[in-house]
Amino acid sequence: MAVSVRALVITGYGTNCEVECAHAARLSGVDCADISHFADIVAGRVTIGDYNFLIFPGGFLDGDDLGAAQAAAQRWKYAAPKKGEPLVEQLLGFIRDGGLILGICNGFQLMVKLGLLPALDGACLERQVSLAHNASARYEDRWCRLHISPESPCIFTKGLDSLYIPVRHGEGRLVAKDQDTLDRLRREHLIPVQYADPQSGLPTEEYPYNPNGSPFGIAGLCDPSGRIFGLMPHPEAFNHPTNHPGWTRGESAPLGLKLFENAVAYLRGSA
Repeated sequence: MAVSVRALVITGYGTNCEVECAHAARLSGVDCADISHFADIVAGRVTIGDYNFLIFPGGFLDGDDLGAAQAAAQRWKYAAPKKGEPLVEQLLGFIRDGGLILGICNGFQLMVKLGLLPALDGACLERQVSLAHNASARYEDRWCRLHISPESPCIFTKGLDSLYIPVRHGEGRLVAKDQDTLDRLRREHLIPVQYADPQSGLPTEEYPYNPNGSPFGIAGLCDPSGRIFGLMPHPEAFNHPTNHPGWTRGESAPLGLKLFENAVAYLRGSA
């Protein structure tokens, strides 16, 4: 019997892409896509363990005043409901039980600040990388070509070789604590998506094809299991052919929904 796919989209404190994410999840075939405020989880009105697909959407958590998602990461790490496990323990339990987590833009920023990604050596709550201001020193709002690694364990990108989806962020340049960490990300295939040159389709560090200056063209990361994935571009924003900026000229590309569809297929046991 197929597993019921229940998605939880977490909103609050500046998040502004929760409706788009829930819509994309529903279009991709989830059985349930709930949107819940972080405060409801803290209060115990919503339980993470009731779901198997967790989505951290984009936005500007706390106005990015202390750095993108920095304050939100501390909330997740130290918030404790009056009854039940601390939130961070609920989150770790969700991961141990085989749940999937997708973080988009600000959601990806939250995941790296919290230490959910890249989780090298199984260090799930150790901050090993971060996301800094774009090398262009400006907010970037454009569509980008993505190269997808066929060697990555990421279940969200399975069967894809490229994507064309929009970015909209001011802090998306990946930085690591040392060069060895960066090299390990590539060596251990934890870079599922990279900004690509539109002509060659190969990863690039050239602006504007790489909008933020990330080394190796890093656009997103996954953990070694492939079940935890975050990226700066917005797949939920390409949920219909008419979203494509060149659709009136007959241009097309695989929808960003494919990432959500792969998650649903995996959870149903048909991946």
